[in-house]
Amino acid sequence: MSERKLTSIFGALSDPTRRAIIARLSTGEASAGELAEPFGISKPAISKHLKVLENADLIVRKKDAQWHRFQLQFDALEAASRWIARYREFWEDRLDALDAYLNQKDSSKR
Repeated sequence: MSERKLTSIFGALSDPTRRAIIARLSTGEASAGELAEPFGISKPAISKHLKVLENADLIVRKKDAQWHRFQLQFDALEAASRWIARYREFWEDRLDALDAYLNQKDSSKR
């Protein structure tokens, strides 16, 4: 995955409203009106959030007759998760090495 795409994904996820939309869509598809309901924000505002999520490939818009439904795209979330996991492993290795070093120092003082 390109650096640009990751930046787009993390930028989209940086907003709490968009994260809540992602959480809602994890339970199934929904219309823009259904997604806007819990936030008490205008339709243009929810449309902007949905557009950001679409541009990051986190959601996809499906046309159902005259209605638009939104569905979560797991591929983009999975790519972001893989990127995070790589750094989680790095820090876990570093912290394990620090723990071993401190235990070694502590036991040499005894």
